[in-house]
Amino acid sequence: MYAAFAAGDIPGVLALLADDVVWNEAEGNKLADRSPYVGPQAVLEGVFERLAQDFAEFSVEIDMILDEGDLVVTQGRYHAKARGSEVEIHPRIASFWTVRNGKIAAFQQHVDTLILSKAIGEPDLSGAVIQPQV
Repeated sequence: MYAAFAAGDIPGVLALLADDVVWNEAEGNKLADRSPYVGPQAVLEGVFERLAQDFAEFSVEIDMILDEGDLVVTQGRYHAKARGSEVEIHPRIASFWTVRNGKIAAFQQHVDTLILSKAIGEPDLSGAVIQPQV
């Protein structure tokens, strides 16, 4: 999946998602407003298309993969350049993937969402109380 994403092959990425994939962005991420995304079309429209609106460049570098059967945990960094501000970011990430019948059935993102927000010029939320998603 990461190879397809790196090549810009979004149809290839989507083909790896189960029809009923449940995709969750990290709490506090701008893209978490519609989490969970259910199905590849929802992930395309709610995550990938919106990500392209905010970032002129976006790649993922994975430096560790733990495979525990149906659960795969990855660790790495995002490398991105925000549109407009040209701010470059490289936050650490951890992702939890559930694989079923060779397809990605679930995804949970973990990333420093403040870094993402500041890069795209979202307002400073210091002091705000943000409720976790239920």
